[in-house]
Amino acid sequence: MSRYWIGVASRDHVGRGVAGGFAQLCHGKAGPLARLQPGDGLVYYSPREVFGTDTPCQCFTAIGIVQPRQPYQVQMAADFTPWRRDVQFVPATAAVIRPLLTRLACIPDPQHWGQAFRFGLLQISAADFRLIAAAMGATLPASMLTE
Repeated sequence: MSRYWIGVASRDHVGRGVAGGFAQLCHGKAGPLARLQPGDGLVYYSPREVFGTDTPCQCFTAIGIVQPRQPYQVQMAADFTPWRRDVQFVPATAAVIRPLLTRLACIPDPQHWGQAFRFGLLQISAADFRLIAAAMGATLPASMLTE
């Protein structure tokens, strides 16, 4: 049975992952990626447009399906070898989070909604995943829409 997740990353970092067909979470740590299994749904929430800046994004920016390949490391710099996991991203448009806050079960307190994302990876319900996918206009496999 598939599980569903929200990963947190800046929009510019998400864009690199979409272009390369991979997910990278929590500054390249392996542990969060190990929780994901083939067939799981992953949606990215981007609090910022660009990593290290204050320009807010506050949108869901990509959505896809975790692929079978196990997490793997890549050399990005002499002192940075982050872990990645392959994801098949589907066409979607960014969806602003604020209109969804009172409808998402993963947000227990809409007044303090940012707290839900503080650890970088959050397991969510199938219903929340479908709600976000619909807001993004994403076309997902039928099996992900009927569970």
